[in-house]
Amino acid sequence: MSEATAVFSARRPPTMTTLLEIKSSVLRQVQVRPSFRRRTEGEPGSTGADPQEPTAAGAWKPGDGVEFFAHMRLILKKGEGRQGLPCPEVLLRSGSPAPAEPVDPSRGLRALTQEEVEMLYEEALYTVLYRAGTMGPDQVDDQETLLGYLQQVFGTSSDEHAKAIERVKKAKAPTYALKVSVMRAKNLLAKDPNGFSDPYCMLGILPASGAPREPGPHKEQRFSFRKGSKRGGPLPAKCIQVTEVKSSTLNPVWKENFFFEIEDVSTDQLHLDIWDHDDDVSLVEACRKLNEVIGLKGMSRYFKQIVKSARANGTAGPTEDHTDDFLGCLNIPIREVPVAGEDRWFKLEPRSSASRVQGDCQLVLKLITTQRDTGMSQRGRSGFLSYMLLLSRLLQFEHRSQEPDSSSWRGELSGPAATVLCLHGAQSNLSSLQLAVLHWQVSSRHHQTCTLDYGYLLGLLEDLQAHWEEASSLPQDQEESLVDSFSAFSEFGLRLLRQLRDYFPATNSTAVYRLELLLKCLSKMQLFQPSFESCPFETELNMDIAAALKRGNREWYDRLLNSKSPREQPGPQRLAGLVHLADTVYEDLQSCYGVYASLFHSIVEIDFFTLTFRQLERLVAEEAWVLTEELSPKLTLEVASGLFELYLTLADIQGFWSSLPGRDSRSLALAGIHAPFLPAVKLWLQVLRDQTRCRLQGAVDVDTLEPTDASSKHSSSAATASLCFSHIQELWARLAWPDPAQAQALGTQLSQDLCEATLFYTELLRKKVDAQPGAAGEAVSEPLCVVLNNVELLRKAAGQALRGLAWPEATLALEGGLPRPLLSCMQALDEDLQQEVQTVTAHLTSKMVADIRKYVQHISLSPDSIQNDEAVAPLMKYLDEKLALLNTVLVKENLSRVLEALWELLLQAILQALGANLDVSADFYGRFHFALEALVNFFHAEGQGLPLESLRDGSYKRLEEELRLHQCSTRECIEQYYLDKLKQRSLEQNRFGRLSVRCHYEAAEQRLVVEVLHAADLPPLDANGLSDPFVIVELGPPHLFPLVRSQRTQVKSRTLHPVYDELFYFSVPAEACRRRGACVLFTVMDHDWLSTNDFAGEAALSLGSIGGIARPQVGGSSRARQPVTLHLRRPRAQVKSALRMLEGRTNKEAQEFVKKLKELEKSMEADP
Repeated sequence: MSEATAVFSARRPPTMTTLLEIKSSVLRQVQVRPSFRRRTEGEPGSTGADPQEPTAAGAWKPGDGVEFFAHMRLILKKGEGRQGLPCPEVLLRSGSPAPAEPVDPSRGLRALTQEEVEMLYEEALYTVLYRAGTMGPDQVDDQETLLGYLQQVFGTSSDEHAKAIERVKKAKAPTYALKVSVMRAKNLLAKDPNGFSDPYCMLGILPASGAPREPGPHKEQRFSFRKGSKRGGPLPAKCIQVTEVKSSTLNPVWKENFFFEIEDVSTDQLHLDIWDHDDDVSLVEACRKLNEVIGLKGMSRYFKQIVKSARANGTAGPTEDHTDDFLGCLNIPIREVPVAGEDRWFKLEPRSSASRVQGDCQLVLKLITTQRDTGMSQRGRSGFLSYMLLLSRLLQFEHRSQEPDSSSWRGELSGPAATVLCLHGAQSNLSSLQLAVLHWQVSSRHHQTCTLDYGYLLGLLEDLQAHWEEASSLPQDQEESLVDSFSAFSEFGLRLLRQLRDYFPATNSTAVYRLELLLKCLSKMQLFQPSFESCPFETELNMDIAAALKRGNREWYDRLLNSKSPREQPGPQRLAGLVHLADTVYEDLQSCYGVYASLFHSIVEIDFFTLTFRQLERLVAEEAWVLTEELSPKLTLEVASGLFELYLTLADIQGFWSSLPGRDSRSLALAGIHAPFLPAVKLWLQVLRDQTRCRLQGAVDVDTLEPTDASSKHSSSAATASLCFSHIQELWARLAWPDPAQAQALGTQLSQDLCEATLFYTELLRKKVDAQPGAAGEAVSEPLCVVLNNVELLRKAAGQALRGLAWPEATLALEGGLPRPLLSCMQALDEDLQQEVQTVTAHLTSKMVADIRKYVQHISLSPDSIQNDEAVAPLMKYLDEKLALLNTVLVKENLSRVLEALWELLLQAILQALGANLDVSADFYGRFHFALEALVNFFHAEGQGLPLESLRDGSYKRLEEELRLHQCSTRECIEQYYLDKLKQRSLEQNRFGRLSVRCHYEAAEQRLVVEVLHAADLPPLDANGLSDPFVIVELGPPHLFPLVRSQRTQVKSRTLHPVYDELFYFSVPAEACRRRGACVLFTVMDHDWLSTNDFAGEAALSLGSIGGIARPQVGGSSRARQPVTLHLRRPRAQVKSALRMLEGRTNKEAQEFVKKLKELEKSMEADP
């Protein structure tokens, strides 16, 4: 075992865990126990287990709708956060410090003995006292400060500290050496004819007496090496060394390393010459000759000869045989080399002020010690081990001093600590790779005993990776210690990942960031694996991580199961815990998907969500299958409630998986889990129906039928009912039953229950408002208005809820894509509610009927002497006051309904007033016509009230027609009577049969020719199912044709399809036929021998449209003309209105016309 490995107290970790085999749970035979006891005490929604939070699976009091819906709101609230896939911004809710990670003091460096501590103390003091080189700007240059810092680190007293310093000062000073790496040069002078040079370097250590300056008037000369000098003795190879020649370049690259022992670090210098190689003498031969001289004195003499040679070279002529050209030199005092070493470009200097040189040379310098008179060196402890122990000591001290209780410490060392380590690392000749290895090993071990920031550890690994190209120079024992540190840290990290939810909760952004850095550390470690002879990982790291995660999932689930739903409990008691367990699993899967999955996938390429989901989903499914099998035979309301909520969470878990792109939920253990829950869901929906009625009953009982606030126009019970229906809709959406046939049955029943609850509520409202005493003289009942608003609000709420109860169906209705049963239910409910609204509206407006009639009578009794607007003013003022009140208490829809009802009441009141006043002056009818138009403008309200189309329809047309007719003369009324007959269209064209005729006017004879051809499909008016029809042909109006008598066809016995083919002539002028209302009227009668003839039907043909009147007669026989088929009908209301106008007239013409029509009406009493 290497010395570096021996300092760790923890043994090398055993074989890493491979992928864990998670075995399926065995279905357990559980005992049969009684169901939940109903709670009889406590606040609604609370349980004995946790009085602060209602349990989702708790029971409710029978008939307590308030508690039931409070329980249902908990279910819905729980589902609000389960819509769609989660995102990290929603889950990461806390930036508080991460949970403390476990630490184990035994996993750090082993404790040193007192003797080892004293040796390490002396080693540190020796490093400070015998430092050499220049301190950097970030280092502490004061020796006393450094020594005082070491006293604090090792906790020694002043006396002990002073004695230790004396011992170290008596020790032998270290032997120094300079490591020089000649890297490259640039921008050298060109000395050859080809524009380049063939540069090489000659370098060595120049003692303090090696370059004496001679006084004299000549130019200043610098010392210079000269290869192959024949003057003086040979030089020692250890003092002067030469690089290779780089041919034809001005930017040579050497990258050669040299080692020089230093006699006096305060006075020695490093001297370097760069020459252009021009002669045939081999550099190798020149260096061989250097071995002939032994001793420093001979070397000094040879330096002097080189100086002379250099001076001679400066003045030699072209015949000089020393042809190498000088390119520049460097003189670097050893004392100026930074203690940490340096890598820099040095500007080349001339050997005299007259020389011309240019360019720079890059050197890497490092001042080290080769022999140290310390206890650790004498016992064979390497600088690598000494640095490790010293770094560990300093790291512990710095951590305690700066942030003793913080896991965010990033290893920031103080100035004295960094200086001491820099001195020791440089003096121990530790490479950058070795320093990176040591800092990682010590810090990673320290992290396991006192938590550090993972970003700091990751930075150490990145630094180690940056120097890994030098890995071939790492000794085997040091590589083994690095492997051990990797193994220990990975084992520590995997232990944390097994308890992922404890140490890196998904709701804590700080902890999640630490997890990210930990995974990056583990991933970075895996990059080193191919470079090690002894592998630090038994398997691929991601396989170890996956195995740790699986094991951690199972341990977490088992702990959760034992705390929430222990298997030794009876089934009904376990049910509530299993609901909590399923909820916790769902929340955990949300965290896995929203937070953990992306980290594991991007850093270590592990599909953590899939791994966790399949494992937890199978475990939860096993528990659910067993529990439902046990509880199904003894289903109670409390058990049904728990199973219902459990199913919702299980469906959420399954839906979470299927909502991911490319995921197939059919292979899951939860596939088909809905089947055993169906009985519980049915029972729960029955309870929902009953509790909804109870809730509505309670809401109406406490309702005062007053608006809940100034901004609303409905009362409290409507808000409660609307909220209940909204909860039912949301609950159905959450249920999302997967089986289409079962979903249709459940949805149909639920929609019917909702419709019944709606009608039940309206019935409760009606009873409540009927039981309230009405205020005396109150024309507008505010409670009725509130009821009307309540019904409207509930109509909308129920409609929206029913549309939300749609279920998947193979064939959907075309309207809105709703299933046909649901659409039928919605239509039936809407009709019932519309009827209810009409009833309440009629009740509301009935209180205004007497007032309206009074003001209409005021108009009718007003004398002709007052203006129309004065007559109408009381009615308009009354309506304005009442409608202003209605506008404040009714919603817009109900206000429109009340306006429509009032409009109809007004029209009927005016019609009654007209009927009660016959044969009055034209001003009377003109006043009502003025009132009618004023009311139209009032109710239209410039587009804010009822639309003009609805105002001018229905009874308005009849009233307007009567007013117009009352203002007409008798003959104009009679003409209108015939015009109405011409406008009349049969609604049922085949009900009274058809009549075919042919008509034309013969201008030459001035006669009208009418041919009655045949009839078809006449109504049976006799007992034998037939008729004896004949046709009366007459012209009208009578005052246009006073001398024309009516004519009739023959009677066709016992037939419904008589054929006449009879021709009739009427001598009438053409001008009369073109008059307004001129027509030929065909009346079909059934002939009775013993009683009055029966009316079968009639039809009218305008004379203005027949040939000879509408257009000139153009030759040919009248029989060649096409016949006209007329549909028989009975007189309708608009025809009879003109008749009523005539009935009220006392003149002879009107009375005779009415008498004739009365006789015709008697025959119509036997209408089929």
